[in-house]
Amino acid sequence: MAISDKIKALIKLNNADNLQIAQHLGISRQAFSNKLYRDSFSGADLIKIAEFLKCDLAFITERNQKIILEPCDAKTKKGTKEEI
Repeated sequence: MAISDKIKALIKLNNADNLQIAQHLGISRQAFSNKLYRDSFSGADLIKIAEFLKCDLAFITERNQKIILEPCDAKTKKGTKEEI
């Protein structure tokens, strides 16, 4: 299952819509739809989407240890911490 399919499922489960997510990302609805179509989300996008949908974005090890990515972990394209 592609990342976009998982994002769509989470949006549906949370009774959200593409416009709300796009606004949270600071982009147009069309730009968000393009990201879904192309399955092209940055790490910062995924962190922001998880934040909006009130879910965790995490790495889970074989031993079930979780390393959760949080909004403060997102970086801008210039490499500096991004305000979320």
